[in-house]
Amino acid sequence: MSSAVPSIAPTRRAFLARAAVAALFLTNGAVFFNIVPRYPQIKADLGVGNAVFGTAVAGYSIGALLAGLLAGAAIRRFGSARVAAFGIVITALATLAIPFVPNWVAFGGALFVVGALDAIVDVAQNAHGLRVQRLYRRSILNSLHGVWSIGAVLGGLMGSAAAGLRLPLTIHLGISATLFSLVAVVAHRFLLPGPEDAERSAEAHDPAAADDHAAAPSTRRAGRRSFTGPAVRMLAALGVLAACGALVEDAGASWGALFLTGLHADAATAGLAVVVFQTAMTVGRLSGDRVVDRFGQRAVARAGGVLAAAGMGAALAVPSIPAALAGFTLAGLGFATLIPAAMHTADELPGLPPGTGLTIVSWLLRGGFLLSPLLVGAVADLLSLRAGLLSVVLAGLVTIVLARVLTDRTHASA
Repeated sequence: MSSAVPSIAPTRRAFLARAAVAALFLTNGAVFFNIVPRYPQIKADLGVGNAVFGTAVAGYSIGALLAGLLAGAAIRRFGSARVAAFGIVITALATLAIPFVPNWVAFGGALFVVGALDAIVDVAQNAHGLRVQRLYRRSILNSLHGVWSIGAVLGGLMGSAAAGLRLPLTIHLGISATLFSLVAVVAHRFLLPGPEDAERSAEAHDPAAADDHAAAPSTRRAGRRSFTGPAVRMLAALGVLAACGALVEDAGASWGALFLTGLHADAATAGLAVVVFQTAMTVGRLSGDRVVDRFGQRAVARAGGVLAAAGMGAALAVPSIPAALAGFTLAGLGFATLIPAAMHTADELPGLPPGTGLTIVSWLLRGGFLLSPLLVGAVADLLSLRAGLLSVVLAGLVTIVLARVLTDRTHASA
């Protein structure tokens, strides 16, 4: 167990940088989720069935998966601040093509571009968030992911309101693009300048910092050699952890309502599955930094794995509506900090160019989001959705085992 982190007052520079990168996280969540509530109208305008529309929507995930590995090179060339801030502007502008698509193929192509840009922005904003975290010398990344969730809710509310008001898609997305582009441009002024490794210097000369990366001492010994065997194994383990997080998040978003419907819940009650899951995850992320600073990332990840496996295991063993809602709540809370922890550890791996570890783990995470619904759906068709959701229990158990690879501390000693 890690000791509590001494309270260190952030400098004005650090405070402004944190506010700016939080604005980018919020904006990133809001831009895409402005589109989602308009899907029914877009589908009706295109005149296509569910299967064809689903194929077009998959363009987003495919674009993100194919372009995600380019993020590291973009960060090294332009810096995480510029890639994150101006990448959001370009992403927002790309959404303006959606109202003008003539068919489902063009719609899928537009989402492909949006997904590709979003994947690069996502890595860049996390890389910059980790820079600010080093400046703070305590965990802040979980709260940034919590702010992203708030942005997603904000975008969803904006899209729902626009749909309810029958606002033309061109006007709606024009307002969204203008508003969030302005936020990103203003935020860029307050992001951290200089090279990506600027904030690592204090940790490099901190003897205590070496103890906090004891999860993989062989990787630490690798020095500046890139992609040694230990580094590859660490990235693989971190990728599995991130994929576990993706699997659990998809379970709550894609399958929660269907599982409760199978328990004879009405439509309103069934919809609560994703609500309780996302609420618990958001609360867990907003409060997770203090918990991680107090107990360390490994202990929190293990406890979260236990919480999710036990909660969902009990809900599946004795299925009922209250038990299912409790299970999804515990799963959301248990996995709230896992993906930020995996990203932080990947970004701290030695011997890799700036942004490389984070890029690879983020890419594997998106692969998890793409494959998870296919896996759960296949098991559900073969056996039952109840059996498919055992994947959440399995993800919890895998997390308990692999949590040892996580970097424990998220700060440098004062």
